[in-house]
Amino acid sequence: METEHDGIRAIARRAAGRVRAAGEAPLAPTPGIHVQVRSVTGPGEGDRANARRPLVEADCLSKLSDGEPLTLPEGAQVTPLAREEAFRRDIELIPARPRGHPLTGAPASTGPAGAPEQGRTVAVGSDHGGFPLKGEVLGFLADLGYPARDMGTCSDDPCDYPDYAAAVAREVSEGRARLGIVIDGAGIGSAMAAGKVPGVLAANCWNKASAINARTHNHANLLTLGAGHLDLALAREIIETFLKTPTGPGRHARRVKKIQALDLPRPSIGHPS
Repeated sequence: METEHDGIRAIARRAAGRVRAAGEAPLAPTPGIHVQVRSVTGPGEGDRANARRPLVEADCLSKLSDGEPLTLPEGAQVTPLAREEAFRRDIELIPARPRGHPLTGAPASTGPAGAPEQGRTVAVGSDHGGFPLKGEVLGFLADLGYPARDMGTCSDDPCDYPDYAAAVAREVSEGRARLGIVIDGAGIGSAMAAGKVPGVLAANCWNKASAINARTHNHANLLTLGAGHLDLALAREIIETFLKTPTGPGRHARRVKKIQALDLPRPSIGHPS
């Protein structure tokens, strides 16, 4: 039974989520020239850490047969081109077992639900129409024990939903998040935009049944919501269902593979003169 103390803690977490949504700078790309400032005296800690991480490029897959899996080194960075090449050749990129995995022995970092933090991260984004609901979603994810990456927007000032849908989709496509959630007015445009990113299967869900279908039948890895058509209770139900429903095997996997094959480049066909 929920106590008064539990209720206060839940309210505080949701409030913190709304504060994060309003106070953080968006991670989505913005127009203009971007300059990365580095220390003239040498690389910073972040640069040195990245320099030590193995980089997996497309050339690393050249000696693999089509369909052959590749186990990645621990902490490896995989370039977008390498991910596209792996997808094209049906090469499964298997993450190294993190420290703390039962087969490696060291203690693992776990979330409130007891599952490893790695693989639970959810990227979240919205346009101005979905901004108020995004704050609630961030708090709800904290309640459920899912780490979240807030991709913006950070106010209700008018903005363009494709920018934030694409930012969330890239987090999923490039492996920084396991799943994504994008919120706009109707949820339809963001699904279209996110689905253009290779490796992303976006689904606009409007109730619990559609969320189950999106995961089980279609292996969706990005959920879009229409803030103009949902109340908070229904949005929470859809999100929790989407996060906790596993993808379906067998005929579902076979059909999803055909969907994914549509992303592959097709050879151009010349026209007779």
